Amino acid sequence: MGPGPSDVNPRILGALARPTIGHLDPSFIQLMDEIKVLLQYVFQTKNELTLPISAPGSAGMEACFVNLIEPGDTVIVCQNGVFGGRMKENVTRCGANAVMVQDDWGKAVDTEKVAAAIKANPEAKVLAFVHAETSTGVQSDAATLCKLASDNNMLSIVDTVTGLAGIEVAVDAWGADAVYSGTQKCLSCVPGLSPVTFSERAIDVIKNRKTAVQSWFLDLNLVMAYWGGGAKRAYHHTAPVNSLYALHESLCIVKEEGLQASWARHRRNHLALRAGLETMGLSLVVNEADRLPQLNLVSIPHGIDEAAVRGQLLNDFDLEIGAGLGELAGKVWRIGLMGYGSNPTNVRLCLSALENALIKQGLAIAGGNAIAAANAIYAASE
Repeated sequence: MGPGPSDVNPRILGALARPTIGHLDPSFIQLMDEIKVLLQYVFQTKNELTLPISAPGSAGMEACFVNLIEPGDTVIVCQNGVFGGRMKENVTRCGANAVMVQDDWGKAVDTEKVAAAIKANPEAKVLAFVHAETSTGVQSDAATLCKLASDNNMLSIVDTVTGLAGIEVAVDAWGADAVYSGTQKCLSCVPGLSPVTFSERAIDVIKNRKTAVQSWFLDLNLVMAYWGGGAKRAYHHTAPVNSLYALHESLCIVKEEGLQASWARHRRNHLALRAGLETMGLSLVVNEADRLPQLNLVSIPHGIDEAAVRGQLLNDFDLEIGAGLGELAGKVWRIGLMGYGSNPTNVRLCLSALENALIKQGLAIAGGNAIAAANAIYAASE
């Protein structure tokens, strides 16, 4: 129950064990086409260029930047956590100029600051931001930010690694141009793949670059020939066949549940967890309107040894929760409720284990009240 990878559904683990076939086998080509359609569903897009990059979410991030950015470009980058900083790294390694819009960790991206940065840098080509910040559990206003970009003739690059299937991701409705995610969060698949999607505007930019994409492997001009439509595909790389079996199964599970039902489930379990945490006197750091239900940032009570608590949860209860990163290290826990792991059993286990660990450290808590509070939320939602 940390910030990812999440628990993998046994159906997905079973899919991994299917016989490996060739990456140009007609049956595998058919599977690729089905994956593409299912990814379009979860991204809520009709983008033709929608595919899984054969590497983790960080490669999805890099694919967006290296294909859309050229040396000398100006990119406005929003940072309110770790991954906005990684966006900046990608920009500078492309030889471009990063204009930073900084917000406090634990706060959403300030859209007014972004509007001011765009006004001050009219030459900017791209606006890049994190929709669902894994390091802080914060959701930013993707619809407004993408509109700011398009209204000013800029492209948008959106990180929704932790968002996809856990909260609404509406690529076409937002008008987003390049969006990347990961398989190991709310899709509950194994790590190692990065779903991405690109708008027609973005494709035009990629096809009309003045310079070659600096990464051969991530050059979408080449990858398109493998993941494009039709039965005939040009060999680009040996795709991770069994991992793609797993992704296909994961996406089928999401489709069976329904996107809206998945979002509602993540929300319901978040509310139950929150009720139990607050009963123990613990508080969530992020403002309610900006919280990610699938990643809960919990403030550590004064005098509590946070590492010892995490150690006890792992050793005594076989339960992992995440530590804080960067500015929040030692100040917070990150409790994940992602995908297959977002369920009442895990919520109750986490509350019971945390209650036990905090009582051992001398915090005055009445045992059993946290689960009762969570159960009341579940009863009210039935």
